[in-house]
Amino acid sequence: MSHEFTDSTLYGRLAGTVEKSNPFSEVLKQLAATEQKHYEFWRRYVPNEQPRIDIIKLYWVLFLRRVLGLTFASRYLDRHETSVVKEYLAIAQLIPDSDRSAFEEMVADEKEHELEFAHKVESTAVRYISFIVLGLADSLVEISGIHAGYLGLYDKTEIAGLAGVIAGAAASMAMASAAYAQAKQGFKGSARLSAVYTGVSYFISAVFLATPYFLTSDMVYALSASLGLAIVQLALTTYYSTVITNKPFARDFLEILAILLGATVALYLFGYFVHIEVPSIKI
Repeated sequence: MSHEFTDSTLYGRLAGTVEKSNPFSEVLKQLAATEQKHYEFWRRYVPNEQPRIDIIKLYWVLFLRRVLGLTFASRYLDRHETSVVKEYLAIAQLIPDSDRSAFEEMVADEKEHELEFAHKVESTAVRYISFIVLGLADSLVEISGIHAGYLGLYDKTEIAGLAGVIAGAAASMAMASAAYAQAKQGFKGSARLSAVYTGVSYFISAVFLATPYFLTSDMVYALSASLGLAIVQLALTTYYSTVITNKPFARDFLEILAILLGATVALYLFGYFVHIEVPSIKI
């Protein structure tokens, strides 16, 4: 019961963060009303129990709304609906026949209605999430591989870092061009913005990953720090993307992580073997 009361309060608070004329406000009010109806259903069974708002959840979701946007916050809330449905179904046999219809309607709400409503809460920027993720994911794999390859080839970390920045600048323009061409093929949004999001996210990521190479002359420390930053960035990016798209986090994260580490090891070995075969190239 407290769960439904907390969610009703949350959706009401989220509705208050957008203008009344905004269509998102009405969607969130509908979600709040739906949860309030669920709360009233359960309250009939425990009329003397006082509902408690989950303060941590309340302020955490409001924080997500301010930092990551309304769409992320609403879909973050949706992610726990599967477990709620399981809890409901586990006690279905305890519901009397007189409340059976209302109970089944409530389960249907949790399965379909709220997800349907929440998918309408979509800001314009969300359309470009796939392009941002594309730029970040590609840069993580390519730039980490370039750094590792140069470390296997040269002794100076600055060269590896500079190579990553230069390659990042060139690759960001190539990625932006590819994103522009892709967006022209039926994408419901601006092809120019798609290119900007992809290119800028790629280049910023490349500079971010190159930073440790300018802060230390130790190859192991530089590579370890850069890979650590890459993994953290990958985790955050993947989590944001999977919440928005309602996909499982672990699978997507592990797939890209395996590619990232595999490319890093392969290119380091490639650079090292080139050095062995052509020792005069080592600096």
